[in-house]
This record gives sequence, structure tokens and C-alpha cells, in this order.
Amino acid sequence: MEKFDSLKKIVREVSEKHGIKEYELYYTEESSISAETYRDEISSFSSSVGGMLLFRCIVDGRIGYASTQSMDEGEMENLVLRAAENAAVIEKDDEGIIYAGAPKEAYGKPAEYDFVMPGAAEIREEAMNCRNIMYAADPMVTDGTECGAYAGQNVIRLYNSNGLDLSSAVGNTGSCMAAVLDNGSEKQMSYDSIYNSLGKDEDKKKELAGKIAKNAKDKFGAGSVETGKYNIVFEDKQMKQILGTFLSAFYAENTQKGLSLLKGKVGEKIAADCITVTDDPFCEGNTMQIAFDGEGVPTRKKNVIENGVLKTLLYNLSTAKKDGVETTGNASRSASEIGTRAFSFYINPGVMTRDELLAKAGEGIFVTEMKGFHAGANAVTGDFSIESAGFMIKDGKIGARVKSFTVAGNFFDLLKQITDVGCELNMGGPGFTQIASPDVLVPGMSVAG
Repeated sequence: MEKFDSLKKIVREVSEKHGIKEYELYYTEESSISAETYRDEISSFSSSVGGMLLFRCIVDGRIGYASTQSMDEGEMENLVLRAAENAAVIEKDDEGIIYAGAPKEAYGKPAEYDFVMPGAAEIREEAMNCRNIMYAADPMVTDGTECGAYAGQNVIRLYNSNGLDLSSAVGNTGSCMAAVLDNGSEKQMSYDSIYNSLGKDEDKKKELAGKIAKNAKDKFGAGSVETGKYNIVFEDKQMKQILGTFLSAFYAENTQKGLSLLKGKVGEKIAADCITVTDDPFCEGNTMQIAFDGEGVPTRKKNVIENGVLKTLLYNLSTAKKDGVETTGNASRSASEIGTRAFSFYINPGVMTRDELLAKAGEGIFVTEMKGFHAGANAVTGDFSIESAGFMIKDGKIGARVKSFTVAGNFFDLLKQITDVGCELNMGGPGFTQIASPDVLVPGMSVAG
């Protein structure tokens, strides 16, 4: 945003005029475009661009916030004064911090992906192309099948009174296929996505469509499971869901509020030896890489769990000061507060293939679907009870399809119970925070049939 340079100059002059010495101006712009298909036509299309200026300042030790969607130069004085007025009535005791900055070399260099926001025609063409590929994948593909394509771009500018002046522009694309298959007596659905392949990678899309069709066909005639304890192999996508559901437990702000059982656990063993969990803003495969967090602090790779030991929580400047540690560069940003976020948060891969994990499980269940985490999981206690589907594991191999069973447990116990981790990690997805995990093996979990 070229106009940001003129706006920050005005904000600087207005702040000095009113005696405000510590302040920050943050600009964020989000652009998105998407299209979806139904049958043989585009069923929906959307496109949006939205920007916001966020200003915060410290007045008498208190921090005030104000925001505006107006980029009019005449609005800047009002923006500054509103933040100063809000600082005067703020009730929070948290000390306001405007980042002092870091040497240029402290900021990592994101990978260059040469992202260019596509036009409407490209998105429509991609959605219809995915539709054609999906329908051609199997003669059982029928009405109800939906495909889509999207693109998103984020632009961020940050300037503060300490001379910090940072910028970032990142984006990604995705193509999605959700197929319904009909065998004459029942219908089943499966879906998947491929990222950053807009207008290319036709063979990969055909391979993905074939996989989606096979997954749906495998659901036909699914049986039931008897209640009991089973060796469970969680498919990578399902372990990703579990990890993402309980991600907030690793935020220092939640341990400080009593909303995480990890309070006081840094340095302690909280997981099995085979578990290392990393947060990496520069992870390969993540096209949303960024060199600074919501406060302008340099981002960096760090092991949150290393060989089962909790090495750190995720901090912003304020929560780090409360715990007497350095920030990990994980601040998020909203119109009215500084929060916490992860970047690429993942369980590190091990050495076992999926077939080897199944063989080691011997008898059990390979879980390939889990739904209802919003209602069946408690992010504070770690408890979960989730409706699931998958395949029986018989003699170390995938057996009969099963559905409508419930897997129950506790996330913090689960981390300790994992005995083996798969060797494949698939990173990719929409948004700034991306979560990933390989397959994992957990013996003796409770299952309700």
C-alpha cells in the first residue's frame, strides 16, 4: 500500500503535536476471490478486498487502541485522538509495550513464491476444471459433487515511534473437490484439496480426484465397532485436527489465565520421547511465511516440545514479561488487542511408513474421519469424545470399513501414549496459521461402538 507512507507521516506529526511519544500504526489488507461449482455450472462466486488501519499508543503507562477502514488523510488525527482517549479509560492493568525494534539481520527471509493475485476468469476456470476432473474420475460420481477454487492475499505494514518500518505481502491458492458417489443403494462423500496449483499440476489433480473417489467408495457397506480398547492409528489429517483443537493450550496467555493445564510445565516431560512439536514461520511448503509478528518482533523457528519435554510456550511481549522470559515472536493482532498465534505448528515426522505403523498396531482401528470437535472437545481440560470412522486393522493390514464409533481420551494423555510417528508430513492450507502432523500410533484407546 503506497499510501501508507503518507499516512504514517501524518500520524507521526499528529502524535508529536499531542505529546504522544510511544505509538504504532499497523495496516492490514486482505483480498480474496473464490468460485464453487454444482453440476455443470458455477454455483457461487465471491470477491472481496478490505483494509484496516490499527493505531495504538501509550499514554500515562496505559495503552489505547483505535481502528478505521478509512484511508483518508483527514481521518488520521481522529484515529490518534480516539486511541489516546481509550487509553485514559482502559481498565486493564497490562503494561503497554511498543516494540523497540531489532537489528535488520534478526529478521528472517521468507521464501519467494512470486505470488500474483489471480483474476476472476482464472478462478472460475480452475473451479470448472476441477469439476471436470472429478466427474471423470469415476462413473459413480453423481449430483451433490461440488468443486471450488480460491485465492487469498494478505498485505501488512507496521510502523512505530521507535523507527520500526516493516512490510509483508503473501498469498496462496487452493483447489477443492468434494465428491458424492452413488452405488445404487447408498451415497457416500469424500473431499480433499490441493494448494498453490492454480492452472497447473493436472496430473496431481487427477491423482487426487482418483483418491477422493476411492475414499468415498470404500465407505460403502461400512460396519460397526464393538465397545472396547483398541490400538489406534490416527491418519495424518485426523491427528492434525486433534493438534489444532488443543493448540491454544500452548499459548502463554491461556496458562496465565488458568485456561491451560500446561501452566508451570515448561522443562517437564509432557509427551512421549518420539514427540517433537515445532512452530516454524519459515516452514517449507507454507507460502504464508512472514518475518515479523503482530508487534514487529522477528519470528523464528522453535521447538515447543522436544523429545517429549515442553521447552517453551508461545509468547507475545506482554505475556513474556509476565513470565520473565523473552517473547517467542508469536503475537497476533486485532483491532483492540494483542493476542497469540502460531505459524506452521506441526509434529515432526518419524521414520515409520503407514504400512509399518499398521503392522505394529497388529489389531485395531485406522481412524480416517473425525467430526464434531467444536462440541466434543474441551480445550482447557484436554478431554475429547469424537464421532469417527475408519477401517479395522486386521493382522497388521487395513480391513473392513467401520463407521459411527466414538474415540474418547485426553489430549495431554494422548501425547504421552503415542508410541510411533509416521514419516510423512504434508504442509499446506489456507490462512496464516497452518497445522500438520504425520500418522501416529496410540495403543489401547477407548472406543464406544
